[in-house]
Amino acid sequence: MTTKVLISRHDKIGDFVVTLPMFSVLKKQRPELELYALVSKVNYEFAQQVSYIDHVILFDSNDLKQTRKTIREAQIDVSISAFIDTKLAWLLFNSGIKKRIAPATKAAQMLFNKRITQRRSQVAKRELEYNLDLLLAFDAHLTLNYQQPLLNIAKSDKQRVIDSFHRQYNISQTDKLVVIHPGSGGSAEGNLTIKDYLSLAKSIIDLPKIKVVFTFGPDDLAIQKELSQLIDFDAILHSSSGSLYDFATLLSHSHVFVSTSTGTMHLAAASNVATLSFFGENLVSSPGRWASVSETRQQHNITLANNYPESQFKEIKQQLKSILQQL
Repeated sequence: MTTKVLISRHDKIGDFVVTLPMFSVLKKQRPELELYALVSKVNYEFAQQVSYIDHVILFDSNDLKQTRKTIREAQIDVSISAFIDTKLAWLLFNSGIKKRIAPATKAAQMLFNKRITQRRSQVAKRELEYNLDLLLAFDAHLTLNYQQPLLNIAKSDKQRVIDSFHRQYNISQTDKLVVIHPGSGGSAEGNLTIKDYLSLAKSIIDLPKIKVVFTFGPDDLAIQKELSQLIDFDAILHSSSGSLYDFATLLSHSHVFVSTSTGTMHLAAASNVATLSFFGENLVSSPGRWASVSETRQQHNITLANNYPESQFKEIKQQLKSILQQL
């Protein structure tokens, strides 16, 4: 019989993206497994597009009875939870899953029968590495390496999204896109001010074949309005109103992606594009914990104080130019 494994991460976009290496490792090294993802609504359709995830189950916090029914009907053999809370713990406990693996954290751990001590707050590893370590409780013989890029976008999807974007904004096929996402969704520490994002963009607009694109999510309307009133140079302001998968497809076309450490950064990194990312000084918000899933050489991670000095901002400008010169 086929072993069915459910991996759960039922919160935000970036949190789910850093579990993708878990699915990738299992599908590559144990192709006979049937892999299920348990995710929140924001990630549901996106997870369905990931080639190495076989099935996706919605964690419906408003109807956990239906979620439990779906899991029971799937007859899952093993669950591996990258993050736990009481709701999830009770859900999996009551879903008939015989082996339930989770980090040994919070009172909710008592409802799992294989608990792994990790102490993630000590930041001895990146979040994605803590996630991967959980796989060894399922199969100690696994090698915790994964291939890049994690997100393999179909050529037809890429052509559809990119061609539409080029037509919408009259962009040349030879233009290099520097995508800047100034919003954080309230989930990140360490970020540039709006004025400094504009100054950073303005510092590169005269470079050959460079096209600056500012992107905004549904929670960034106030930031978008503020930026649109201040901008005094040619740049594209793009609101992401389609699917998360289409947005990830657009980000995969970036030559450089610039943002704070937020879900959008992790989406871009899933395609292994070059990223210039800002992190907070707090250890649990640092790149030591939340560095992305892309190759290390593609990551340019910067720790920012709340009141970062002008000298550091000048260094950021120079670093962006240096990245572009290497393309």
